[in-house]
Amino acid sequence: MSNMKKITIVTGHYGTGKTNYSVNLALEAARTGEPVSIVDLDIVNPYFRTADFGRLFAEHGVTMITPDYANSNVDIPVLNFDLERIASDPGYLIVDVGGDDAGATALGRYAEAFSQYADCLDMLYVVNCYRYLTKTPQEALTMMYEIEQASHMKHTGIVNNSNLGCETTVAHIESSLPFAQELARQADLPLLYTTYDDRLSPSGVGLHPVHVHVRPIWD
Repeated sequence: MSNMKKITIVTGHYGTGKTNYSVNLALEAARTGEPVSIVDLDIVNPYFRTADFGRLFAEHGVTMITPDYANSNVDIPVLNFDLERIASDPGYLIVDVGGDDAGATALGRYAEAFSQYADCLDMLYVVNCYRYLTKTPQEALTMMYEIEQASHMKHTGIVNNSNLGCETTVAHIESSLPFAQELARQADLPLLYTTYDDRLSPSGVGLHPVHVHVRPIWD
């Protein structure tokens, strides 16, 4: 996750692990000593959200910004924050976007504001070839274009986060590499790296370990 830009927007299909990736990204950025803010823009999925990690972020000096009513019994989120102002603050900003084009619609309202930060912004598409609707490069590419259409923004890179949760093996990670490389080729975008559970030891080029913070409520 080196060469991280000031603003990183994280998108992807439901269940790809984009929120866990966002959490890792925030904690790694915090180790630089710079201020870090993470915005939970996922107003679609109530089970896997950065809003669930307030204590973890506080321990590492990461500022968490969530919609009103996040984690409450009246879970009807309202985007009450000034994302343009937050983006202008010193340090790093990470935005965890809701899954698919439905979740990316919330990002679309900030597209014009983010356009002024084009030189210091990455919008990363997190993919998992073991999820339905993104099992092939063609399916994943279609999903990526749908997210771009809904958000009115373009991706700048791809992160291969292919996994099967607690059942993930080294073979699963290594087998996903051709999928990710072909997707990057078709999308004409850089494949930044392939992430893997830091308890495993896969081999290959462009691998990056992540810690599994996000777990299903039934795990």
